[in-house]
Amino acid sequence: MAARRVLKAVLVDLNGTLHVEDSAVPGAQEALKRQLRGAPVTIRFVTNTTKECKRDLLERLTKLGFDIAENEIFTSLTAARNLLEQKQVRPLLLVDDKALSDFTGIATDDPNAVVVGLAPEHFHYEMMNRAFRLILNGAPLIAIHKARYFKKKDGMALGPGPFVTGLEYATDTKATVVGKPEKTFFLEALRGIGCAPEEAIMIGDDCRDDVGGAQNAGMRGILVRTGKYRPADEDKINPSPYLTCENFPEAVEHILQHLL
Repeated sequence: MAARRVLKAVLVDLNGTLHVEDSAVPGAQEALKRQLRGAPVTIRFVTNTTKECKRDLLERLTKLGFDIAENEIFTSLTAARNLLEQKQVRPLLLVDDKALSDFTGIATDDPNAVVVGLAPEHFHYEMMNRAFRLILNGAPLIAIHKARYFKKKDGMALGPGPFVTGLEYATDTKATVVGKPEKTFFLEALRGIGCAPEEAIMIGDDCRDDVGGAQNAGMRGILVRTGKYRPADEDKINPSPYLTCENFPEAVEHILQHLL
């Protein structure tokens, strides 16, 4: 096996890894600010969240005590907007109202595409049927991501994946997925850093979307046992995670001790 290159970048998931909604993972702020920030690596925060725009997400993280700049955050909403601009389509946006500002300037009148994110308020029969009819008439189906579930303070909750899959099944089509675990998402997150996938590592709580996706893109992946992690998750992907840690601070400690 070829020797690994020197580590240049650390990609970090947000919800479930650094925080769960409005509660930080214990010790995560200090591990980021006092330890990882002092290492000779570029840090990017990559997230599939579609519940809020990047501005609101940054405000939430700042209130929790995280030292993060807006230009360090790469979201699946950003990736989705980029794709809409490339395709020059008018989307029916099934996203949370708090996320709509990330699509400011995108025409949505007389839609000819369907975009699905996490949108509990819109996942009702009338709206799903509207999306169904558009897709039947040739509109492309774009999934911001297809996560099965995510962690809330009161327990696990359905992600957009089951609703995207339902539309795929009903219309006999396949969605274009832009967020994790797509290889293009991870490569886009690295763009501008001057870093090859082999020089990056991903830390996340989702074995498939965070770790599996990163490793399929050529990175290493560290799975943390916080957030949506469930026992034996590490056995659900092949190859297995590079490493499984109890939490983000432990993952940072491993990077500092063994990879730099």
